Amino acid sequence: MRLAYLAAGAAALATAAYAQSATDESAQGDVSVTIYNNDQALVQDVRQIDIAKGRSKIEFPDVSARIRPETLSFAAADTAIVEQNFDFDLLTPAKLMEKAVGQTVTLVRTNPATGQELRERATVLSTAGGVVVKIGDRIEVLRDDGLPVRVVFDRVPPNLRARPTLSVNVDSARAGRRPAQLRYLTPGLGWSADYVALYDEGKGSIDMQGWVTLTNSTGTTFTNADTLLVAGAPGEGGGRSYRSGPVRAGTQAADREQLGDFYLYPISGRTTIANNQTKQVSFLDVQGVKARKVYGREIYWMQSDGSPQNVSSEIAFSSSREGGLGDALPAGTVRFYQRDSKGTPQFIGENEIDHTPMGSELSLRTGDAFDIFVQAEVEKREKITSDEWAKSARYRVIEEGKTVRQVDVEVPKTFYRTTMRYTLTNAKRVPVDVELTQSGLDRGWWSTDYRIVSEDVPGQQLSIDRRKWVVTVPAEGKREVRVTFETRY
Repeated sequence: MRLAYLAAGAAALATAAYAQSATDESAQGDVSVTIYNNDQALVQDVRQIDIAKGRSKIEFPDVSARIRPETLSFAAADTAIVEQNFDFDLLTPAKLMEKAVGQTVTLVRTNPATGQELRERATVLSTAGGVVVKIGDRIEVLRDDGLPVRVVFDRVPPNLRARPTLSVNVDSARAGRRPAQLRYLTPGLGWSADYVALYDEGKGSIDMQGWVTLTNSTGTTFTNADTLLVAGAPGEGGGRSYRSGPVRAGTQAADREQLGDFYLYPISGRTTIANNQTKQVSFLDVQGVKARKVYGREIYWMQSDGSPQNVSSEIAFSSSREGGLGDALPAGTVRFYQRDSKGTPQFIGENEIDHTPMGSELSLRTGDAFDIFVQAEVEKREKITSDEWAKSARYRVIEEGKTVRQVDVEVPKTFYRTTMRYTLTNAKRVPVDVELTQSGLDRGWWSTDYRIVSEDVPGQQLSIDRRKWVVTVPAEGKREVRVTFETRY
């Protein structure tokens, strides 16, 4: 029998055997939890403890099973900590078997045909790679042969704990009951923001709800905890996953408490964060935020499409007070919905945002537009030779440390005139505006001297590398736009 199979029977017996000394009530006191975005949480637990005078040992069950012991802080009046220990050996079927090596247990085999039970006393010899036992004069390896077998233990080993337990040795100047505070960091508690946005294209607005999703994989339930969320990751190193940043970063301060450079999102009222639980709490509910649909595509330098490409469908809005949202947005996923002809909200796409200050302009891609395409092509490219020549470029040929000859060459400076043609099509019954962006104009120090010779639509220079045109495409129609660039190289 494999250990995993054997453990199934041991679990119930271990629990029953320990029931006399353990209850389901939490031993925690006044608990507050501060949760960050980098799988890190600060737990502060104030318990009323009877402390003897002199040296004594105090046990604190129901701490996080993933506690970082080196971050522990203990404080009680007239009491000094001498030593701390964290008991990692929790009461599990596998641990029960490991601790039973050299001990005697009872094997209970059930005949599936008759239901009759056969009990045998056995000594556990080993659990390495399987369970080896000695029954009378024979050595047997328990295996999974399909017959119901369970293991009965006489007692629970004293060094196994039903719950994660921290013990501290203290030296107290006096005896008596007083508050003792534990403070420590632990991974396993996390939170993220999720946004539900209902887009009304006719009104040009969105109704947005924000939800905080709490997760707990610490191995411990935090009961009736005062919970505070921090939008940020103090001391976090390394890289991070890509999220959409704002089109324009905001400059408005949100009406929220800050801790250093981080915004705080307190959970209203106390809440119990159960182990292996996902909990959602509302933190944002705003209606009528101004929004608009944006169609756009970015074209790279000298890109020639073999076929028309879908443009992106985006929804643009602001987190400013004037725009109606008026809040700083913690990083998370924004999911957009739109009502169909029957008035039923339907999912139309999602995107992720990074921590976004209030007053920011956002444009979040929801997917590809079904009816709108752009095909970019290099229509014409020709070389232009200037009348001026570059300064002489000189190089030397060196052999065995000596210059054997020197060559002077003339390098002409050449220019190119490139005409890009953008063909836009629209199969909708209404005209649409497409934001067309040409990037890759700045090729490096050797080609920054470019200019726009002509453009069918007035453009907006976003940066030295990018220029944007807003092109109106007629309903069920087509439009060609040409832009001519003169560039070096």
